Amino acid sequence: MSLPGDDRAAFADALARLSAARHGDDLCGPFIGAVQVTGASISTLGRPLGSETVCASNRTAARIDEIQIDLGEGPCWDALSRRRPVLEADLARTTSTNWPNAREAFRSLDVGAIYSFPLYVGELSVGAVDLYSERPRDLTARAVADVTTLAEIASRRILQRALDDVEHTEDGLPDGPHSRREMHQASGMVAAQLGIGVEDALLVLRGRAYSTNRTVAQVAEDVVARRLRFDI
Repeated sequence: MSLPGDDRAAFADALARLSAARHGDDLCGPFIGAVQVTGASISTLGRPLGSETVCASNRTAARIDEIQIDLGEGPCWDALSRRRPVLEADLARTTSTNWPNAREAFRSLDVGAIYSFPLYVGELSVGAVDLYSERPRDLTARAVADVTTLAEIASRRILQRALDDVEHTEDGLPDGPHSRREMHQASGMVAAQLGIGVEDALLVLRGRAYSTNRTVAQVAEDVVARRLRFDI
């Protein structure tokens, strides 16, 4: 009997699905099937593709992604910067002091473990895959190797999608259930209001969201709807 995450047939199926994935196909499902976790999310992070959730298997997975993108910290950022997996097998018992704000936010979720894997193509940084388990759980060495293989394929799929979106979508900012188009619009508006750069404007949005216990997406919605201004 194979351990959870070590089912070779499940991995082969995930590998086939991800390898054959076309634009618009689910990229998160194969990861869940391969290692039998509770949920998964995939995001692009930072330059050059921007920070955006590509897919999320459920609301908790989407929220894990949103927290990290909003705060600019978390295991996905560490995984990408280090170019190696970050495996938090027991969030409640970990003694790590990395990403304290994200860690505190995770406590409100039904999450026992988070595993983040980097996405990159050559020297180009793409983003990260986040997997989570409701209960604390170690990933086996084979499962880590399997997800790493799947992440290599997903990296190329996501990069191709991003290039396609730039060619076919207005302003290069695709719409979708996890689109952060509104956040980009709000950043530009705040930058104009305060006479600062767009990156600094994003920090202002993040600061307002953190101080009011809201998400950056909610604050951005108010800015775009002109219910909130920063120059008055």
